[in-house]
Amino acid sequence: MPQVTVMDAASGSLFGLAYGDALGKPTEFRKYAEITAQHGPGGPRDLPEPALVTDDTQMGLAVAWALHDAAEPTPAVLEPLLRGRFLAWAQSPDNNRAPGMTCLNACANLSQGLRWQEATVAGSKGCGANMRVTPVGLIAGYDLDTLAGVAQLQAGLTHGHPTGLAAAELTAFAVRLLRDGLDLADVPGALRDRCAGQRTVYREDWLGDLWQRPGVLTPEEFVARGWDECADALDLLLAALARPDSGGDVCLETGEGWIAEQALATALLAALRHIDDPVATLGRAAATNGDSDSIACLAGAFHGAAAGMAAWPADWAERIEYADQLAALGAAWD
Repeated sequence: MPQVTVMDAASGSLFGLAYGDALGKPTEFRKYAEITAQHGPGGPRDLPEPALVTDDTQMGLAVAWALHDAAEPTPAVLEPLLRGRFLAWAQSPDNNRAPGMTCLNACANLSQGLRWQEATVAGSKGCGANMRVTPVGLIAGYDLDTLAGVAQLQAGLTHGHPTGLAAAELTAFAVRLLRDGLDLADVPGALRDRCAGQRTVYREDWLGDLWQRPGVLTPEEFVARGWDECADALDLLLAALARPDSGGDVCLETGEGWIAEQALATALLAALRHIDDPVATLGRAAATNGDSDSIACLAGAFHGAAAGMAAWPADWAERIEYADQLAALGAAWD
């Protein structure tokens, strides 16, 4: 049955994104055995003080502020706002948190004034477009077509692979479903249905000629590849959920999360393994052989969208980096 929609879901999701990121920051690039030897089998559970975040939260805030500042959610309005925020992030002295090369390379191209379809890294489906997209799902005024277009546009500016586009849409859609009260347990099936329904939908008004690649004959052929790869990842997730929890590294079942569809599936797996314990979810997501900060930040955004700020220890908000921005955006969208 659907839950009652919580009043502070936007705040809960934004802060959850940052909390997961901060817990995963020290464990990214470390091995599961090393992480659990230090923190125990549940991974890190106590937020550091101060709690510093990575480029995941920084870019999530960049997307969020672009959406916040947009007079209307159209490609013509949003593209320059996103471009500006991405370039400000790329040039900031605070951009020293192991940023992804895809984002840096695309931003370098964007800074030269190229059309974004030419500036993007066409072959990349890295998770950099996923970890920043969750704010798109928090804006209640977006219908589902607008949500899809915005999610894919913000992804496409840096990650031009069709799977990056589809996974970003699915991630934002998951947040929207949770904010609207869908049970977390029902999200994987709803996302799988979305893959089937959107498989040949190319949003030309948002993407323009991005689809035109050597060997690709139609926009439908282009976008179908992305939805098919996401569907395969969600099938792995559904199969994992049908098995008992091993208690170990969630990446062993759904992938290490360096690529978009795996980041989504593995974050959902961590969230669903601890459906009633958001802090345990973050610890589990941060203790992996994979992209721990991105997996944990997505898992935190999902739980926060479902339960609001009640998902998190009250004193964590005093420790987290960028708390003022997270609070301002949350207040605007709650």
